[in-house]
Order: sequence, then C-alpha cells, then structure tokens
Amino acid sequence: MSGAVIENMSTKKLFFLGFVILGFQVLSIMVGALIAPSPTSAIRYLATKCINRHRVHGWLMPWGSNRCQQVNSFDEPLAKTLDANDIVFAVHIPLPNTQMSPWFQFMLAVLQFDIAFKMINQIEEDVIITIDAGLAPRDDLKSEWTTARHSVEQRPLRCTFSVPKTYENEGRFYHCDPIPIMQLGSVAHKYFLINLRLPVNDTVNVGIGEIKDINLVGIHQNGGFTKVWISMKTVFTPWIFVASVWYWHRIGLLARPPVLLEKVILALGVSMTILNVPVEWLSLGCDWTWMLLLEDAQQGVFYATLFCFWIIFCGEHLMDQSQRNRLSAYWWQVGLVMFGSSILLVFDLSERGVHLNNPFYSVWASEIGTNISITFILVAGTSVCLYFLSLCGMVRCVFRNIGGKIQQLPAMPEARRLRYKGMIFRFKFLMLVTLACAAITVIFFILNQVSDGHWLWGAYTLQVHSAFLTGVYGMWNLYVFTIIFLYAPSHKHKRNNSGDIQQTDLLEKPESQETQLIGGEPGPTETYRITGKVAQE
Repeated sequence: MSGAVIENMSTKKLFFLGFVILGFQVLSIMVGALIAPSPTSAIRYLATKCINRHRVHGWLMPWGSNRCQQVNSFDEPLAKTLDANDIVFAVHIPLPNTQMSPWFQFMLAVLQFDIAFKMINQIEEDVIITIDAGLAPRDDLKSEWTTARHSVEQRPLRCTFSVPKTYENEGRFYHCDPIPIMQLGSVAHKYFLINLRLPVNDTVNVGIGEIKDINLVGIHQNGGFTKVWISMKTVFTPWIFVASVWYWHRIGLLARPPVLLEKVILALGVSMTILNVPVEWLSLGCDWTWMLLLEDAQQGVFYATLFCFWIIFCGEHLMDQSQRNRLSAYWWQVGLVMFGSSILLVFDLSERGVHLNNPFYSVWASEIGTNISITFILVAGTSVCLYFLSLCGMVRCVFRNIGGKIQQLPAMPEARRLRYKGMIFRFKFLMLVTLACAAITVIFFILNQVSDGHWLWGAYTLQVHSAFLTGVYGMWNLYVFTIIFLYAPSHKHKRNNSGDIQQTDLLEKPESQETQLIGGEPGPTETYRITGKVAQE
C-alpha cells in the first residue's frame, strides 16, 4: 500500500496522535497561564530635576552619594532664579536596591509630561517638543558612567484640556499622549542613567506649556517569562529539526523526484526550525542590540512560508494535471505574500534597524514618517486581506472538487469505496484544522486585547497574555509537526501472508474504475492524485 502516513495509518493510531497533539497544545497554553508571569513589566519613574547652571558636560545622578543639586518643584524660590536650560531631568533605571538583568531581553522608555494650564503659556496646536537625551550604562554602583548614546530628538506633543480654558482653571493639568523616547534591543548592563534636557531658545520648545514634571515609564520583558519562552524554544527546536530531517529522508527513498508540495512542506519545517532556534541563550552574555530585529526576521520568514504553504497546499489539490508541480502557477498569490512581507520588512528596518545606532530614534516622530508608516501598514494589511480572500476561495473550490470526485465512488467496489472515503475525510479534517488554527490565533488575539491581562481562577492567577503567546507558539509548532508527519511517505510493505494477498487482490481488481477516478500522476497522497483534474475536463 503506497501513499502518505495520513492514508495508511490506522484510525485508532490517528485518534491517539490527535489526542497527543491536543494534550501538548493544552500543555503549552497552561505553561503560559500558570507558570509564566506576565510577558512585560512597566515601572514608572519620576524624573529628578537636577540643576546644571554651568552646562557642564557630565552625568547627573538623581540619588546616591553623588546625587545632583536638585529642586523638588519649579515653584520653589531657587527654581525662580534658574533658566530652563539649567534644568536636567535625570532618571536612574532601575529603582534603588534593584538591578536590571539580561533576562529582560529588551527595554522601552516612554515619557509622560505633566503640563499645567496657564492662560499666558498655553500649548500650541501641532507643537513639536525637542529633547536632548543621553543614555549611560554601568555594571556596579562605584564605577563611572560610560556614555552609550546621545541624541537630540523631536517628538509631536499632543495634549488635550477637558475643561474650558479660563483663569479659574489655571493649574489644572493637560492630558498628554505618552511619547516613546527610547528602545534598547538588549539589557546587557545592570544600571542605566538617562539625562534629558529641554533646550529653549527663540525657535525651540516654544509653545509647549508649563511643564511641572516628567514621568518615564520603563517597560521590559519579565525574566521569568523569558526563561519559559527560551525553554519552549529549546524543546521545540530539536523536535521540529529531527522531524524535518526524517521527512526529507523518507522523500529521498522514493523512486520519483519530490513534487512541489513536498518541497514546500520541507520549507515549512525549515522555517519553523529557524524560528525555534533559541539564540536568546547566547544573547544573555552579549550586548546584542539587534536581537529584536533578528526575531522579527525569523517570524517574517516563518509566516511568509506558512502563507505560501497554505496557498500551494490548496492549489495542488485543485490544479489541472498540466499545471501542477509548478511554482509559477501561484505567481500572484506568492507574489502578494512576498510583497506584503517586503513592506513589513522595510517598515521594521526603518524603525528597529536605526535603533542599532540610535535607540532614541522613532519613525513616528514626524508627520512624514507617521504617514509613511501608516501607509506601509495599510498596504500590508490590504495584502493580507486579499490573501485570505484568495485562500478561502481556494478552500471552497477544493471542497467542491472533492465533492465531484465523491460522486464517482458508488461505481467502485465497497472495499475500495470505503478506503477512498476515509482518505477524503482525513484530508477534509486536516483542511478544517488548518483553518481553525488561523481562526484560533485571531480569537486569542481579540480576547487578549479585551482582557485585563490576567484572570483569577480559584487559587491561581491565569496570565492571559502569556497563555496567548505560548499557546499560539505551541500551536504552530504542533501544526507543522503534524503536517510533516502525516504527509511523510509511508513505507509499509505488503506482508506475504495469504490473507493480505487476498485483500490486495480484492482491492486491485477494478483498475478501470480507479483509472477514471485518478489522473495517474505521482504525488504524496492518494487524495492528491484523485483531486487533480485532467486537462481535457
């Protein structure tokens, strides 16, 4: 009996495999829900207002033995004697008696301005705030700060005032949108110092209102979540790699060359292995600021390969015999996926790529950059929508094509008819599982957005965001493994006993009916062969 594992494996073994896969899926979700903490933590720091009258080039510490001369409020008498250029806002990350860790993987910094309303000093429309920002790290509390990055950045200041702008409402605060100021792709040091200046002259930082305080929100990945994430990648990497090698070894034992579908399945396994490689282990001891860019590239390769696989998987069960096994037959679908992936890659390089040299850069800092970014996202989103419409249309056509083939089954002997019905049912079920995987991803994403981040369940806390990430990651690994395993060639040989010979003869007598049902083209499965339409139809 030739064909793939999905056709030759007994129903009992298939059910067992399905329960095992489902068990691993539930396990991957529960690991994120019960073991892993929340993926990220946000800590608010109130910037210390340091005095730097002589504009000395140095680093000002907000606390400690070398802390700067400071004012608590701009309403103090001392502050009245100062110029705006004499003030440096200093933030030490992390808080006293704590330290950062390479397990945090990345760090973001967002500014929140506290601006009081004054009739004579209001915030102008479409105002731009200029920030002179510097970053310095160190690994102990006694060594000197080492300048890492320094940059003068501009950000749009968008604020609203919810009550009438009258003298009675002076002193009330504007509601201002958070301003992203920094992104680090690695946390290789224990301590970080950020100094911020708001330079003022006749044209710079005019019309930004009366700033009272600056809050900096530091966001980093939790070390506990990183450990769980890397552990999952370490487990899945050899699993998918061995499965891919085993699959291609099985393909190499065939007497025919591999068809397009088999090559794409191998590519899917390779891309999943690339995504799984736990490079984070090496980054724990190195200051690799390009880790976020690498992770985005890994995900982009996998999702582009996955989308192409879905198109080819459906198309190869739909194409005419003369068009099968040719990548050029899918030029516009694959081209659409590549175009959307390229758009997202350009957008990613324009943001994270520049962060390699300047962590204070933001593509959203200007109107032009914002418009270009939104355009890139909209174009990529449109490409994804067109892709899914095309995929749904192809799935519908495949099911309709299979329905036409099923109508030919009653003319066949009962044993052969039951065999083909079983193969077609298994193929349909696998197609529905494929669509369900995509749907579950969308549903989990929506639930993650509307939830509060965690639910209480008895004595346990369910981390929904962590469960979403680990669950979806586990789901794609299990899906790829299932495709590789079930579509691997089955090398079961006919046993030389009389009962098996009689059964083989029974199944092979009506050659005419089988010839009418299948096109005779070699392929990975019987379903692949019977769904191919001949060119004359």
